[in-house]
Amino acid sequence: MGKVVIVATLDTKGTEVAYLRDRLNALGVDTVVLDSGILGEPTGIVPDVSNAELAESGGTTIAELRASGTRGSAVAQMRDCAIAWVREHHAAGELTGGISVGGVGSVMGAAAIQVLPVGIPKIVVAPTASGHHEFAPYVGTKDVLVMHSVVDILGLNPVLTTVFDNVAAAMAGMLQHGHPLTPPASGPRYVATTMLGNTTAAVGAVRDRLSEHDCETVVFHSNGVGGPAMEELAVDGQFVGVIDYTTNEINDPLVGGIHDGGPDRLRKVGLAGLPQVLVPACIDFSVWAPASIPQEMRSRPRYEHNPEYTLVLATHEEKAEMGRIFAERVSETTGPALIIMPMRGLSIPATPDGPFWDPEGDALFLAALRAHLRDDIEIRTIDLHSNDPALGRIVADAFLELLATSPIATAPKEYA
Repeated sequence: MGKVVIVATLDTKGTEVAYLRDRLNALGVDTVVLDSGILGEPTGIVPDVSNAELAESGGTTIAELRASGTRGSAVAQMRDCAIAWVREHHAAGELTGGISVGGVGSVMGAAAIQVLPVGIPKIVVAPTASGHHEFAPYVGTKDVLVMHSVVDILGLNPVLTTVFDNVAAAMAGMLQHGHPLTPPASGPRYVATTMLGNTTAAVGAVRDRLSEHDCETVVFHSNGVGGPAMEELAVDGQFVGVIDYTTNEINDPLVGGIHDGGPDRLRKVGLAGLPQVLVPACIDFSVWAPASIPQEMRSRPRYEHNPEYTLVLATHEEKAEMGRIFAERVSETTGPALIIMPMRGLSIPATPDGPFWDPEGDALFLAALRAHLRDDIEIRTIDLHSNDPALGRIVADAFLELLATSPIATAPKEYA
């Protein structure tokens, strides 16, 4: 069945990883232990892949890493070595799961096991996985189980061994009863879409309309991770097309908000040639924890979405910049694409009596979109609000028109 890779810095975590390895082996789980440590030699364990071997597999040496100048540079290079090792050995069919163990060093292993596809069990166990630290390095865009070790990983004690026993049991259970994500079978056609609370009503209407035409909708929360995860799975062949209804993840990178979709957001689906309909819903705001709103943005109109998240209105300059970004990225598409622009507001607070009502700013976005968009890509303006179910049905019907002309519309399995 293959092995579960355990990635850890064994110069400081060797004895503890040996315990976890033995618990996994006792449950019938085969393992391969990678030493991602840089400074010292493993203690209390003999790794299956030494730090020297891991470095050499990535085209460097442990001596070069130790002489790289800074700890951060050495860690970054060893992380890349671990990522490449896991990618290569999973492609060879040798790995069925991954575990990252450590303190700060767990981020190295987490990056490596995130190479494993959705459905392949992945666990990060670390004292820093407490909710007081950024979870993005642990999870990325994958289905990673994060286990807080409660105590630091330094010496075996009843608390740590209990946590490790449960980590081993969780991995064994997932391997026995779970399954990897497989390519879509013939039958229902799966369509991906993006949504926030600000577009729930409209996306619900999209889903209902598509279901009338033998299409099942897979909805991603456009929270800075959901959009990129959708794009990765689309490229992997999970969907016959995409309705990117909620494209706010291009806004937050401009101002430092929470829902940052990264520099490739809006690119990958088009480059894969998939049919897509895009709606600039929710591009009019960035998302913040209330206490984290920068001082220079505190005078802007705001909307309290819930006690944890506050929405802050984009400026006219930011909307124009987003129009350019939107256009340039969608213009890279190699497949059919259509943009539908709602003209009666881009989010729930964008109504004539709401704090985000800004037709002038929306017009600047649209003007920049038209100025920079490839000539053969159509923009349809619709005199409806972005969260109107009627607009959702219009978007769904437009997507079905694109899908009918796509060569993958009747052959999702072959495309995958």
